[in-house]
Amino acid sequence: MRVYFVSLGCDKNLVDSEVMLGILQREGHTLAEDPVDADAAVVNTCCFISDAKEESIETVLTLARERTEGKLRRLVVAGCLAQRYAAEIREMIPEVDAIVGTASYEDIAEALREKGNYESLRPLDYLPQAQERAVTAGNYVSYLKIAEGCDKRCTYCVIPYIRGPYRSFPMERLVAEAEKLAAAGTRELILVAQETTRYGIDLYGGKKLAELISRLCRIEELSWIRIEYCYPEEIDDALIQVIAAEPKVCKYLDMPIQHASDEILRRMGRRTTRADIEAIVHKLRREIPGIVLRTTLIAGFPGETEEDFAELLSFVGRMRFERLGCFAYSKEEGTPAAAMKGQVPARVKNRRKNAVMKLQKDICSAYSESLVGRTLPVLVDGYLPDEDVFTGRTGGDAPTIDGAVFFDGPMSLMSGDIVPVTITGAREYDLTGEVKDE
Repeated sequence: MRVYFVSLGCDKNLVDSEVMLGILQREGHTLAEDPVDADAAVVNTCCFISDAKEESIETVLTLARERTEGKLRRLVVAGCLAQRYAAEIREMIPEVDAIVGTASYEDIAEALREKGNYESLRPLDYLPQAQERAVTAGNYVSYLKIAEGCDKRCTYCVIPYIRGPYRSFPMERLVAEAEKLAAAGTRELILVAQETTRYGIDLYGGKKLAELISRLCRIEELSWIRIEYCYPEEIDDALIQVIAAEPKVCKYLDMPIQHASDEILRRMGRRTTRADIEAIVHKLRREIPGIVLRTTLIAGFPGETEEDFAELLSFVGRMRFERLGCFAYSKEEGTPAAAMKGQVPARVKNRRKNAVMKLQKDICSAYSESLVGRTLPVLVDGYLPDEDVFTGRTGGDAPTIDGAVFFDGPMSLMSGDIVPVTITGAREYDLTGEVKDE
């Protein structure tokens, strides 16, 4: 069949999509760029927060109309929305032919092969074994999902309900997968999971992220290794040391903290206090000079008072994270937080979120200005012909979520090259520069 494939949500979902695409290609299916040219459509959905859920539903409904009016013979809904709302999808969108859960993506070919309704919802403690991947992020940048699920059970989060308990992929399998990606052109490898810092705890009886990183650094073709989704309470000395010592590891850490008020952190089910967070931030900056720290915050969590929010705002101003995103609390059914008293009105949540991001904009602008005049390694992402400029990223910028460097350079540059760029200007989140002559 010609298959139209849509991948929604996070980079962890993208890895699942790439595995499904690899399976489909192995089975002889080809990709269609438009649903009107396809025989079947697959949507790998997200439902982490309300906005993601709405996007997934709208995408499925659009393709359901194509299923009715066009030549689509199969419509498959996979991923998080399929896992959590299988019965509702069956009832409300009868045009859907197949449902494939988060632990069942290996069954994607069977979902297309079957006639009539098909459903695969494996137990959430199952760890898929398929490793074929059709990399879509650009072959010079790839994501390596090192674990599935989460055991933390923060009170606002649906992940344990749709992704199951924490399960690490075996290290040998991950190293082999990384070697294949590197041989195919990957230069930047980004380690992802719901929580990367607990990697190996279930398989090996202890944290093995530092050991995994050390082994990945031996892969000659890899230039950068980036680590995302590190919970602050799980960052240990071994991880800090490997980031500091290994030249291939980006001096960058994505560390979601969610809040700074001890009362709100307690209500969230987080396992840190404000003092704990401040201590690990200071330690990271002391042990890894120049490290870029990214974090995420939630504004308007149930019970958040003006005093709690003022504490959060003060914390952001003091800590001066180089990269930060803030989201308005999303009430997710079935989570403990959804039933809590003190739900904050939407207008208040959005006002608080905007206040955090306004402050962070000033912090980012000051940080960007501090880089002017420095020469930094920049990974080339591409060339913008309309502007006659190259675009790329420093080691302190993850793709799609952080800033970019727009720079002049020789036309011989290729995506994935790493070149020295002298920074000549700053635009809040982005930088401008020129390749330094050797």
